[in-house]
Amino acid sequence: MELAIKLIFAQVGIDQIIDTGAATSQSIAEGWDKQWLDLLQNNTSNNLYGALTNLGIFFAVGTLLFFMIQFLKDLISYEYTRPISALIWPFIVVVLLSNSGNGSILSNLTLGVRNFLNTVNQQVVVSADADKIYQQALNMSVAEEVAGSFLRPCQSLTGEQQSQCFVKAAEKVNVLWQRYRNIYGNKSWINRLQTKVDNIRYGTGIVSETSFNSLLGSTVQTSIKNFLVSLQYAFQNLIEATMLLIAALGPIAVGGSLLPVAGKPIFAWLTGFLSIGIAKISFNIIAVLTAAVIVNGPGQNANVDPDLMWFIIFLGILAPILSLIVAAAGGFAVFSAISSTASLVKERI
Repeated sequence: MELAIKLIFAQVGIDQIIDTGAATSQSIAEGWDKQWLDLLQNNTSNNLYGALTNLGIFFAVGTLLFFMIQFLKDLISYEYTRPISALIWPFIVVVLLSNSGNGSILSNLTLGVRNFLNTVNQQVVVSADADKIYQQALNMSVAEEVAGSFLRPCQSLTGEQQSQCFVKAAEKVNVLWQRYRNIYGNKSWINRLQTKVDNIRYGTGIVSETSFNSLLGSTVQTSIKNFLVSLQYAFQNLIEATMLLIAALGPIAVGGSLLPVAGKPIFAWLTGFLSIGIAKISFNIIAVLTAAVIVNGPGQNANVDPDLMWFIIFLGILAPILSLIVAAAGGFAVFSAISSTASLVKERI
């Protein structure tokens, strides 16, 4: 779920803000997709992934000595029963690290798992966010800052100058309300915010600082919201970067899997990769469900004036922490299941 809401409101037009934000979001998503393909499939003989694959092969050759010592030991102790089953590991390592120049089997499998996780994530987002609930909740949270960036300069003026300033600012803000209606329909929260702006615009005399700040909030609060919105976008990009990093380290994990230890590095690597995918999906589920509470609750009541600062804090700090906790628990369960299955297969073969 990539949304980009830029809070640089006073310098550019509303249309440009929304359109540029959407274009930036799409460009970032496409940039990550291209980076995955460039790393895992395009010219893997000479790029970073190719170098790490060579390093993985070096590890595999080095750990093969330990594997053969353990294999001969088991051959003497178990009379061919367990040693034969252990021979599958060298075969798996050779197959996965074979690099044709356009991606190894490991890189193609890694990219396939990533695409599968992204497909599941997209299905979750589309099914739970059919009415753009997440976008609505986020826009509800920052819309007053949008209006405030236009109206705040008028606070220092008086008399006719202030009235003219409010008129010009309200005309610009009305463009935003219309864009919101074009996207989301005629929602109650849009009408409520427009009414608040109109009350200031058509008010008589000097607008008090108290009533003005009840709509606009403080500059500090605006800065905090800017920071927290950027923080949750940073977390989403961090998740993508972490998945790419783990994917790049796959050949090293595979190369070290010939070590005669119970917990194979490839299992830990696969668990880490799946855990980051779980974190990504969990964050989006948490964000959409929380947004639904706002949109379907105070967002439907024009008489309610909620303080949605908690939602921005939740998205920027608490939701990432919660999604990482869920991913850690899920990763532990996945690792335990993989290890138990591997042990069971080893005993049966």
